[in-house]
Amino acid sequence: MINEINVDRITGSVKNLCIEANKILPPDVEQRICDCRKCERNSLAKEILVDLQRNAATARQLDIPICQDTGMAVVFLDVGQDVHIFGGSLENAVNKGVLLGYSEGLLRKSVVSDPLNRVNTNDNTPAVIHTRIVEGDEIKITVAPKGFGSENMSGMRMLIPSMGRDGVIKAVLDIVKNAASNPCPPMVIGVGIGGDFEQCAMLAKRALCRNLDKPNENKFYSDLEKELLHLVNKLNIGPQGFGGDTTALGLNIEYAPTHIAGLPVAVNIGCHVTRHKSEILR
Repeated sequence: MINEINVDRITGSVKNLCIEANKILPPDVEQRICDCRKCERNSLAKEILVDLQRNAATARQLDIPICQDTGMAVVFLDVGQDVHIFGGSLENAVNKGVLLGYSEGLLRKSVVSDPLNRVNTNDNTPAVIHTRIVEGDEIKITVAPKGFGSENMSGMRMLIPSMGRDGVIKAVLDIVKNAASNPCPPMVIGVGIGGDFEQCAMLAKRALCRNLDKPNENKFYSDLEKELLHLVNKLNIGPQGFGGDTTALGLNIEYAPTHIAGLPVAVNIGCHVTRHKSEILR
């Protein structure tokens, strides 16, 4: 049976998600900051983690953004194949939602219309929209505002298969070491492995949106997540780059089949304000 969903509902959902994601830190990320503070041995790092907790709490209380960089709106749409979207263009509906969210939410508008001529669009559109068709009669919308202090520190490596697991570990650690204090650590790290050039980057971005308390369902990759997080936290970059045990709050891996001659690895770095919020329209 076909489920009909008007584009106005999509616009309203995107608007609200833009505002909520920018003002309320995901509970799993906030809890990791709390947990890491309790375990942190470096006194300065511990103080910084306390400040980050206060910042998140204050943003909620005052109804203001957690960070001044309210990001470029990345929108994931999982559209059920039994959904009929009516009333207008899906893409226009999403961008209208971003426009309203950033205007009504008094969020900083950071998007320029051309990468070289640098003219601000003044409404934070267009969004980066990723759409996939899935089973069912619902639409899952995830808005992930992405600040560019952390985005600029992300990286991609096109490895060859013989580099294997060790090559992947080295690539991830090299990218994190190069990032150092620039992405406002403690970081959240999304790693994509496999696919091709663009799919690998997409996997890394999706990995950032996965709850930090949900390890990869494949034990091989969940073990690799744990190992990489341990190795990253041994780098002694620490909160805001002042040293300590907490360089990263979490690390998620997503993977996909790839070509016999390839081993792509992408690392999408999020700062301690790694934001995402989802809603399902039925």
